[in-house]
Amino acid sequence: MTVQNQSRQALRELIDLLEEVDQRWAGPEWNLHSEEDVAAAHRSLMHVLEGGLAGMFEYDVAYPQFRRIVTPWRKFTGDNGDAIYFDAPVSPEFEYRVRGNINGAVYVSITIEIGTEDGSMASRTAGVINDTQFDVDADGWFELRLGGEPADRNWLPLPEGASRITTRHYFEHEQCGAGDPALEPTLYIEALNPGRPPQVPNDASIADGIRRVVGFVHSRTLGMPPMAKVENQPPFVALTPNQLPKPVVPGDFGLSAFDAHYSMAPYYLEPHQALVITGRWPTCRFGSLNLWTRHQQTYDYCNRPASLNRAQTQLEADGSF
Repeated sequence: MTVQNQSRQALRELIDLLEEVDQRWAGPEWNLHSEEDVAAAHRSLMHVLEGGLAGMFEYDVAYPQFRRIVTPWRKFTGDNGDAIYFDAPVSPEFEYRVRGNINGAVYVSITIEIGTEDGSMASRTAGVINDTQFDVDADGWFELRLGGEPADRNWLPLPEGASRITTRHYFEHEQCGAGDPALEPTLYIEALNPGRPPQVPNDASIADGIRRVVGFVHSRTLGMPPMAKVENQPPFVALTPNQLPKPVVPGDFGLSAFDAHYSMAPYYLEPHQALVITGRWPTCRFGSLNLWTRHQQTYDYCNRPASLNRAQTQLEADGSF
């Protein structure tokens, strides 16, 4: 007789979700009609599934580890060809030490995310600290505390609901930073007083991990309605093709950084047309422009131009591009 346990039930939930995603998200309900559209959706689904397995299936907030979120072969929720992102699970019940290296980045930040404990996308950002607000030694190393007793510098609080931290290293090189293995930063995180040994996997914990993967995949597929059907888009997101809105700070919008300005819009081209973007770089720590697929994935920036940072941009005589 087949054993019916928690992990098998959770696995069935994941399989059922994948079937529903295939039938609904990879089809007309999300305005996908051609063979190419459906194939691209399945590719995106595989990237999202890999992201959930890598980042959400096994973790312990008392013994966290930094894991890279997106890579040249795993892309979702709007990656950047010049940025390397890591994240790690946290909980307000612990105090953590984070140690890392700038590794030549022009801008580094850490944000606190709310609402990810079930695998879902962050519901909001609850804090940010960047490299102007913590000490960096001559070799690029820094050390921060998260949670615990407040400090004037090198510290971030962990408010109620804090469940994950995200690190961002932005580079402005002629080669896209996200595709250069030499630029991947070194990062460590540890709970200062975990209070217990690491958890040994069991039926319940494995089922919990599978369900976090379910939450991860659902929130990035069926949980994201088609853009044209979304009301009250954030002010940095336009719905009119080929018209970028004025860049603005995102507030506490999930997966964003308080101290960055964003501008996003869909683009539409006929087969004989080219997309021409004009602008002027602002005075800032980092600036870039990325092209995404409809599934918020960058194109192949390792082998052809798919994004532009300021170091890659040839300016006109008046400073515009």
